[in-house]
Amino acid sequence: MRRYAVVGTGARAEMFVRALTTTHADRARLVALCDPNPLRIAAHQRWLAETGHPAVAEYPAGQVAEMLGKENVDTLVVTSVDRTHAGHIVTGLEAGCDVLCEKPMTTDAAGARAVLDAQRRTGRHVSVTFNYRFNPVHERVRTLLAEGAIGEVGSVHFEWLLDVRHGADYFRRWHRDRANSGGLLVHKSGHHFDLVNWWLGARPVEVYASGRLFFYGDRGGARHGYARDYERAHGSPAADDDPFALRLADNDRLRALYLDAEAADGYLRDQNVFAPGVSIQDDMAVLVRYDTGATMTYHLTAYAPWEGYRLMVNGSKGRLELEVVESDHVSPADAAGLKGAAVHGVAATTEKGWATLTVRPFWAPPRDVPLPEHSRAGHGGADERMLAVLLGAATDPLDRSATARDGALALLTGLAANRSLDTGAPVRTADLLDLPEE
Repeated sequence: MRRYAVVGTGARAEMFVRALTTTHADRARLVALCDPNPLRIAAHQRWLAETGHPAVAEYPAGQVAEMLGKENVDTLVVTSVDRTHAGHIVTGLEAGCDVLCEKPMTTDAAGARAVLDAQRRTGRHVSVTFNYRFNPVHERVRTLLAEGAIGEVGSVHFEWLLDVRHGADYFRRWHRDRANSGGLLVHKSGHHFDLVNWWLGARPVEVYASGRLFFYGDRGGARHGYARDYERAHGSPAADDDPFALRLADNDRLRALYLDAEAADGYLRDQNVFAPGVSIQDDMAVLVRYDTGATMTYHLTAYAPWEGYRLMVNGSKGRLELEVVESDHVSPADAAGLKGAAVHGVAATTEKGWATLTVRPFWAPPRDVPLPEHSRAGHGGADERMLAVLLGAATDPLDRSATARDGALALLTGLAANRSLDTGAPVRTADLLDLPEE
């Protein structure tokens, strides 16, 4: 029975708190919550009481080390703002704890170095929650490539589309400030760039990127006719007819976590996506060269009419093609909420989704690869499968669990892409963080 504490009690913490106190309560015990906002902690305490779970200890954000010692914590779960991850991880390791960290592991090279140094120094373990490794579709891609279905991989093309509900959400909250999140190329490194590293068994060595803030922000809103004159949606008449506005008051859990907690820290979760203050890009193209010699062209669009991705992998014996449609459109009835969920659950929707995987060998007809039925559960059903492994309830024969090194390798592509955006030149990843061979 391992003892867990969680630092950062926003919506990200929901999945972990629920797992620790219900699904995996036979092997895990939640003993403490830590956050700079006591009202947010109080909301979690109320929800624990509703499930019959006793209240847990509470600590302000500046007392993580004290919490870990006083509560005899075995594993620290980090679900706070991205820029704080490295500091909390290092604190946990130096206190003698293992750490389970929400992606990305951190937002800069200095933070990654600090985490890797602390892990080597303490001998403790860091797991990064790369959910998409546990998606059954992505596991099938990994297996096919490892089996040599298309031979040696020469190149990858990866197009990722965030729809105008999910994509917009990064521009309503703290992610809109690059100082907090590192931008979408760093934030999404924990999904997309890690997947390619994992699929290819490769590490990035050189990155070039180009991108801009095209759709969101005050200039985009004015140029495309979407601008509304309000700072935040709640209580603003100008937001009443805005399909990009988030309705916090319409969701009990979002109301408790954010709207009712504003008095403690002033954080606004429902900012206008077309207001000033956005310092991240929404349209980005990336070219990556790997140590195997393979290359990847990648494009992320955060304002698409549908959500999903297309993957094309070219090899010495053929080609693999994957298309995943997570939502075929954005329903107007659902536009004012978070994508597909109350917070971390599944909500009924008219939006459709599916996935197709095709292998196209040389000198033979293409063959469709059978896939499990498309799941609308968290990350295509990956969240529950990941938690079962990370909390010790299931084995991991595909080696899906991500270490601090994996976290750093994924981050390298995003960090190098950001540097390239700033300089206009290709960036060698070793110039940012020189990871020795394992």
